[in-house]
Amino acid sequence: MIKHEFTNTIIEQIRKDFNIEGEELIKVTPILEYINIKTKSANKGSKARSGFANLYAIYVLLEDYIKVVFEEHNDYSKHQGAIFSELFKRQRELPFGTKLQNHALNHRLNEEYRKYFPTLDEQIVLRDIPTSRYWINKNLIVIKYEKKKYDLSKTIVRIIDLYIKAKCNAFEKFIRTCEELQTIGKQDKEKVFDFIIGLLDYNVDARLFEIVSYSILKYFYHDKKIFWGYSIDDLKEENLKLYKTGRTNANDGGIDFVMRPLGYFFQVTETLDIRKYFLDIDKLEHYPIRFVIKTNENKDVIYEHIRKRAYEQYCIEKIVNKYMESVEDVINIPQLASFLKEAENMGYLNDILNEILTQSKVEFNYEE
Repeated sequence: MIKHEFTNTIIEQIRKDFNIEGEELIKVTPILEYINIKTKSANKGSKARSGFANLYAIYVLLEDYIKVVFEEHNDYSKHQGAIFSELFKRQRELPFGTKLQNHALNHRLNEEYRKYFPTLDEQIVLRDIPTSRYWINKNLIVIKYEKKKYDLSKTIVRIIDLYIKAKCNAFEKFIRTCEELQTIGKQDKEKVFDFIIGLLDYNVDARLFEIVSYSILKYFYHDKKIFWGYSIDDLKEENLKLYKTGRTNANDGGIDFVMRPLGYFFQVTETLDIRKYFLDIDKLEHYPIRFVIKTNENKDVIYEHIRKRAYEQYCIEKIVNKYMESVEDVINIPQLASFLKEAENMGYLNDILNEILTQSKVEFNYEE
């Protein structure tokens, strides 16, 4: 069992609800251990990964379970199952859940749970695909411990509520920091620069990393001009402009940023998993892509890694070369930091901070 600051909150909630030793219960109860793993970022601030998708899948299924068992006093084994659309709607009503997708309920939660507990046959989400009905696995939440039976449903909901509160407080602090830096930005540029650099750390939440990457790239490119047209005598001058093309950190098959008028495509990723890179390339029929990668690895090392894994996967030089030609560029954390420094020199540091604040409020569904 891993221990982190929020583990103490989980232990305390178990003690309040059942008057038993919480740490021992976590150790012998896989779903509690999983909750403990998924809440480790609670006290690490807004930048740390939140993991809401899988937690919210558990949360909404437990809400349905509690309604059936404790409010309606029905036998859960005879429950017709929660309707997917209602679960999905409820997920999106929760804090930071507005843009969640359906992957957690459909397969990701079960896949990740299996990854942490490979020797267990049981899964958290039970579903009937033809009817789109869903259940929580009651065997995981109604347990025997020291010869007594415990129903963990309400306790887990309370624990996730406490985690949500902690993350909301952290994000409020992040927003306030951004707003304070807006007011002192011109007087203390170094403080603003260091704050933005800190948002490029490897452990930063994936959505925030994508927002910061976009904000830096937008202002790095935006005053650069090109001349283009259909003939030498008819050229027009145009600034480069970067567009966000979809949801932040969405596994939606789309491309993250597009630049006009050059037609550059940018894809932001946390991983060096080559299969994902090649999938993106295949989806675009080998249109060149610039990958923005959350890594401090040297660019040459990244290219060598991609080529090596490509050979392992395809073996044929012609196929490997075709994929490598589609990797138009890789932008790592040091290069983003370099772009930020250049943008600062051009006087755009506060614009980047303002963009980060605006995009963050939209992405995390922040209301004043």
